[in-house]
Amino acid sequence: MYSFEMPTMKIPKLPSLLFVAFCITLYVSYLRWSPSTQIEKSATDLKNAGSGMISVPDDVFYGIMFDAGSTGTRVHVYKFSQTSSGTPHLEHELFKAIKPGLSTYADEPDKCAAGIKELLSIAIQEIPERLRSSTPLVLKATAGLRLLPEEKAQKLLDTVKNIFQSSPFLVGKESVSIMDGTDEGIFAWITVNFLTGSLTDPSAKSAGMLDLGGGSTQITFYPYEEATFTGVPPGYITNFQLFNRTFHLYSHSYLGLGLMSARLQIMGGTEGEPLQPDEKLVTPCITPGLVTEFNHAGITYKVEGQDNVKSLYESCSKRVEKMLSGKVNRAAEVTTLFFYAFSYYFDRAEDTHLIDPSVGGFLKVSDFETAAIKECTSIEKTSGSSPYLCMDLTYITHLLQDLGFPKDKRLKLVKKINDVETSWALGATFYYMDVMKSNV
Repeated sequence: MYSFEMPTMKIPKLPSLLFVAFCITLYVSYLRWSPSTQIEKSATDLKNAGSGMISVPDDVFYGIMFDAGSTGTRVHVYKFSQTSSGTPHLEHELFKAIKPGLSTYADEPDKCAAGIKELLSIAIQEIPERLRSSTPLVLKATAGLRLLPEEKAQKLLDTVKNIFQSSPFLVGKESVSIMDGTDEGIFAWITVNFLTGSLTDPSAKSAGMLDLGGGSTQITFYPYEEATFTGVPPGYITNFQLFNRTFHLYSHSYLGLGLMSARLQIMGGTEGEPLQPDEKLVTPCITPGLVTEFNHAGITYKVEGQDNVKSLYESCSKRVEKMLSGKVNRAAEVTTLFFYAFSYYFDRAEDTHLIDPSVGGFLKVSDFETAAIKECTSIEKTSGSSPYLCMDLTYITHLLQDLGFPKDKRLKLVKKINDVETSWALGATFYYMDVMKSNV
């Protein structure tokens, strides 16, 4: 009978240590990635997110801009990251708008607080807690407050500033104020050209900007012709520096020529002056005999369509021409430049189905004229749902031509570029972030 002795297997020392390390690694990995561990981690992340403690990269920063316009107040919350070139990269925009505008509360300034707090709460939820104290918070009011008596406008601004100062954000001395109309145009130009990439590319040709608000309208472009510099009224050319470049712009804001203010003037009313109880504005720009109301800057005006009007468009055109006569400068160079147009240019084109409401589109000035004639003709027989559309389209047609745009000039109408609102707010945010961080 034979007996066998099993040989003893000897494991070398180094492989043995590696084997032990491998086992330990597997065990640690199990603990780290097991379902129970992941549930605990998710719960911790949710808890931190709710308290504003969510992890944020060091190169991320935010800016908050309130746009207090004549017809509404909007908040823009911008998330940026820093690039190696020093130019910020826009990661995301959160946008929210409410109505009416601040000027509506001119006689009861405390009543504007609810809307401001509503928009402010959105910004608080959007921005991580650890970054709130370094995030600039700014409100700039435009034509709606420019048109108010100084004392009433200041009470509204003081109400807003008191709310801002109790917020967790960075609030400076000039964080709440009325913005100069020319700055409004410049900042909108910065926004458009930053979003299209031409602002940071010296070799690219920039686009011009047309903005039609409720109380004012702006035109801004980069002049390439010497005649533009020498042939304009004083104050139309401005210089500024941004992103290590110097820019020379043609820019002007026409206070009182925004769409709502223009309506009032076309109908014979005066800004800030209510009518007597038995008075009404009679105009050839709405359906003959139609009696309606127009609410503007907190005042309600009674309006009636003029009787015995043979052609609504022709009669309205004459009234618009008379109102605009000599009020705007005609710049010859605009015929050769590419222009974006937004705000009420976009809205009225959308109302008449001239553009896709989601993406906008290209229009000629003559397209507004054609739409005006069609609308004016249709409301001669019926009041329609938009009694002022005939007047608005007629006004836009004449305003563009008075600014120097021929009827065959193509404009690009947009609300957003790369999913970002095409307003002055982004350009202003760049500017005020630099100002506040150096002065506060």
